[in-house]
Amino acid sequence: QVQLLESGGGLVQAGGSLSVSCTVSGHPASSYAMGWFRQAPGKEREFVVGINWRGGNKYYADSVKGRFTISRDNAENTVYLQMNSVNPEDTATYYCAASLRRYNTPSSPADYVYWGQGTQVTVSS
Repeated sequence: QVQLLESGGGLVQAGGSLSVSCTVSGHPASSYAMGWFRQAPGKEREFVVGINWRGGNKYYADSVKGRFTISRDNAENTVYLQMNSVNPEDTATYYCAASLRRYNTPSSPADYVYWGQGTQVTVSS
């Protein structure tokens, strides 16, 4: 079975940096476009960024553009999210997801078929 596993979440001070990663098992990560979503308590799931199968195309939500960077290493079946200049509004559970629309950078949850269990990111002020 295809499984996605996030890691790297934790507590970080406002203005600081944190990197989270997502490893795909059961099938090559290159088969999928990948995305990051986040969800805070009492709020709906929010798109963060998507990346196509080769990593050449990336699409960021306005809320994180210029601060977050997505990358992938298909040889390691891993996708990364580098978070810089974080603020308390970035506090959420971060989920990685895989989409069969591998040539695109999907932003809708409906376009993703595999999801990780999430990793908690907490930004302190």
